[in-house]
Amino acid sequence: MIKFNQKCEMLAELWSSYKTDKKFADFFKYNDLGLPLAFMIQEKIVKKTPAAEVYINQTFELLHQTIGLGEVDENWDYDYANLEDMLNCGEDAREND
Repeated sequence: MIKFNQKCEMLAELWSSYKTDKKFADFFKYNDLGLPLAFMIQEKIVKKTPAAEVYINQTFELLHQTIGLGEVDENWDYDYANLEDMLNCGEDAREND
C-alpha cells in the first residue's frame, strides 16, 4: 500500500523534476493543483487537510493511469518505492501490452 506521504514525495519529485518533459505536458496542465499541493505538503509549506488529500489522491491515481499502471488498488503490493521505480514499472507495463 502506498502511504499518503509517499504519494506526496513522488508527486513533488515529478512536479519539480519533469516540469519541462513534453510527455507529461497534458498531465501537468490537468493536475495544476494536485502537483504543487503535493510539493508544498512534502516541503511542509502547508499542512495536510482532508481536501488536500482528495486532490493528491486523485492526482496520484491519474499518474498511475497515465503511465500505464491502471487504477490504484490499495490492496495490491506495488513493486516501486519511489518515482523512478514507478515510472520504470509503467514502462514495463506498456511494453508488455
